[in-house]
Amino acid sequence: MGYEYDEELELLKRKKLLELQRRLEEEQKRRQLELQKEALLRRILTPEARARLSNLKLVRPELARIIEDQLIALAQTGRIRIPITDHELKRLLLQIYEQTHRETRIRIREK
Repeated sequence: MGYEYDEELELLKRKKLLELQRRLEEEQKRRQLELQKEALLRRILTPEARARLSNLKLVRPELARIIEDQLIALAQTGRIRIPITDHELKRLLLQIYEQTHRETRIRIREK
């Protein structure tokens, strides 16, 4: 009975270790991708535009991620002029805001 218990315990320890290693590898990949993304954004955006995007990331991280991905894609395909200034970034953000926050009007007609 003691031998089986030791084997089970050892098996559980190995599984736990493998899971930990897998998590560490995933975290390293995520960090590496994040560093690559930051390097690309450094080339794409002026310092002022990067600061604005960083501020946006504090307030609306999901929106900032979407914008970062779009900017990288546009720059890689040559569909946007590099570097993007703060003024151009503000204009892009305004366009996105207008597209996502269209005003809905409800009219009630009386007979």
